[in-house]
Amino acid sequence: MTAPPPDTGAGRGRPISQLPVDEQLKALHLTLIRNDQLTEILARAAKLDLPGWYLTGGCVFQTVWNVVTNRPPTEGIKDYDLFYFDASDLSWEAEDEAIRAGEAAFHDLPAVVEIRNEARVHLWYENDFGVPCVPYTSTEAAIDSFAATTCCLGIRLGGDNQWRIYAPHGLADVFNLVVRPNPVLAPRSVYETKTQRWLEHWPELTVLPWPATAQ
Repeated sequence: MTAPPPDTGAGRGRPISQLPVDEQLKALHLTLIRNDQLTEILARAAKLDLPGWYLTGGCVFQTVWNVVTNRPPTEGIKDYDLFYFDASDLSWEAEDEAIRAGEAAFHDLPAVVEIRNEARVHLWYENDFGVPCVPYTSTEAAIDSFAATTCCLGIRLGGDNQWRIYAPHGLADVFNLVVRPNPVLAPRSVYETKTQRWLEHWPELTVLPWPATAQ
């Protein structure tokens, strides 16, 4: 697909990549607000006041896929990733305190919210995925390392209640249902496992192969 999602009021039928940046962001915003769970979690997350936080991962780009393919906005979304960054305390106890605060904030919602301190990822990543992870310097750096560039997308509410969007690779791929590998950290097996699962839910995706020169 090359057109913005239906009924967003943005784009006037032009491919998302040909729109001015402000219209691309409007298309994204109007698409994501169709997911009531996402917008409610976003509002409650802002009140947790976690440093450097973003709502990111599948809950964001899969909402776009659902709207673009005329599915219910929450279909296939298994959880909502809430990342934050606090390098002042790398203990599990400090992260667990944030997780418990989130459990209290989101307990009545029909969604799983996964809260993680991205400053701690290097402590467990190699054990889980078999490759070392250099300590992140920010939540944005963590988002930059997702297995697919298409997934490198985060949103949050600023103090003025306005949306802040982090999209280092732009928005064209996510709207056009293109999954592009990002071989900077996650190994090929992670990319292929994820994309196989995604194709089961969204067979319209075009999944680009992992580059032969990468791990």
